Amino acid sequence: MTPRAVDQNRDPIRPAQADGVTISFEGTDYDGIRGQSIAGVLLANNVLDWRTTSSRGEDRGLFCGIGVCFDCVVTVDGYRNVRACQRKVHGGERVERQHDLLPRPIEEVDAR
Repeated sequence: MTPRAVDQNRDPIRPAQADGVTISFEGTDYDGIRGQSIAGVLLANNVLDWRTTSSRGEDRGLFCGIGVCFDCVVTVDGYRNVRACQRKVHGGERVERQHDLLPRPIEEVDAR
């Protein structure tokens, strides 16, 4: 089989034009492409962190990118613990930074 170059304008498997969408993160609108992950939209717009750790209050964003580590969890339209690397955007989503406080020790709960 001999290789051949196909002009990109005549390539029959060229991807279709993607639809642009807008999502809101912390009250700011960001543009993306329908079907792109929330993490992809945020990263493309130079937003690198969207969660705060419970123990030290450190910023977190994308780590593994495949849904294993849960470092990228956000709140989407009121639903908590959504993995930004797995959730595809459709447009109009309201995404919020997620921060969970550590549970109080049992002694503090009993003291009330």
